[in-house]
Amino acid sequence: MREEIKDIERLQHILEAINVLIDYKERHTLEEAQSDPVVYFGLVKHVEIIGEAVYMLTLEYKEKHNEVNWGDIERMRHVLVHGYYKIRPIQLWETIAVDIPQLKPFIMKLIEEKLSEQ
Repeated sequence: MREEIKDIERLQHILEAINVLIDYKERHTLEEAQSDPVVYFGLVKHVEIIGEAVYMLTLEYKEKHNEVNWGDIERMRHVLVHGYYKIRPIQLWETIAVDIPQLKPFIMKLIEEKLSEQ
């Protein structure tokens, strides 16, 4: 069973990865990212980190905060890790450009709520 005390740490890991992704998205185009394997796979890794951190959140926490589609985030991580050969750069880029910025305010709100509980 996952430990509830870890939820705040997982949320902070998610926020850190979100900030890295947003920063790199602002500094690179898709073409630049694709042409530099270190940048490209760094982006992939940070999306994976978000998915893994979501997976490690307690089930109770995810059920309580169902305004976030946790399942989609976990499935994305699964594809990136196990279906790495199927990654389409444009889909990854769209996730970073559209989904990640939309996720950020929810995660920030959840962190604030969790901190206020302590």
